[in-house]
Amino acid sequence: MFDQRLIEAATAVQAQFDAALGALPDVPVVEAMAHATNGGKRLRGFLVLESARLHGVSAEAAIWPATGIEALHAYSLVHDDLPCMDDDDLRRGAPTVHVKWDEATAVLAGDALQTLAFEMIARPEAGSGDVRADLALSLAKASGAEGMVLGQALDIAAESANRPLTLDEITALQRGKTGALIEWSATAGARMAQADLGPLQTYSRALGLAFQIADDVLDVTGDAATVGKATGKDADAGKATFVALLGLDEAKRRADDLVTQACDALDVYQAKADVLRDAARFVVTRKK
Repeated sequence: MFDQRLIEAATAVQAQFDAALGALPDVPVVEAMAHATNGGKRLRGFLVLESARLHGVSAEAAIWPATGIEALHAYSLVHDDLPCMDDDDLRRGAPTVHVKWDEATAVLAGDALQTLAFEMIARPEAGSGDVRADLALSLAKASGAEGMVLGQALDIAAESANRPLTLDEITALQRGKTGALIEWSATAGARMAQADLGPLQTYSRALGLAFQIADDVLDVTGDAATVGKATGKDADAGKATFVALLGLDEAKRRADDLVTQACDALDVYQAKADVLRDAARFVVTRKK
């Protein structure tokens, strides 16, 4: 069931991107936006759609924030891949935007994808004015200097630090860099239904850390052909990772414990949340 729902979510998000980008001028920056949004697991969009389903929110309404969060995630990857950041040549098995075009186009494509994210969330189809305002405000906080951007800044600072980070420091770093957007995605359905966010917040915070630990593990154990991006770069750069601090086996055990915590947080939903439980298990068993 999870595999089918993930594919359905990816297909629906891609169709929404095709429609949105197809309505824009046929210029290189829009081509770059399409390139950046093509492919990937669409896990964040899936989480929006599944949390909406859990709360009785229609897919027709939820597809807008689901595609919006994927646009924002894509922007973050385009900028993260730039030479001034992680300097990556490969993303999702294809050349990164600045390699396929140039750095200026990559910056502008990322900027445009960020604004497209908020445009999609602001669409009247996504819900009432109060709902859309809540989605937009919470995403601004999750993606900016209180969330993802803060985590990225801490990550850059950690690379030049003269001391190893503690587990608490790495956790705080990754809660922003990776976890903030995952938390927003998993709670979006509850926001749209104006329901209690608590269970899905607990679920998503554990899920986000498990996701990052799995990424750290893949950087050590995966290969570029399978993962779709360069591997081994974190260790070469001396980056602060869970694997570097805990070791490979303990990092895997920590991820498994977090998956258990995530699944337990969904007890209030009983069997209705089984697909989200499967998503948590997928996070630590994926190969890319």
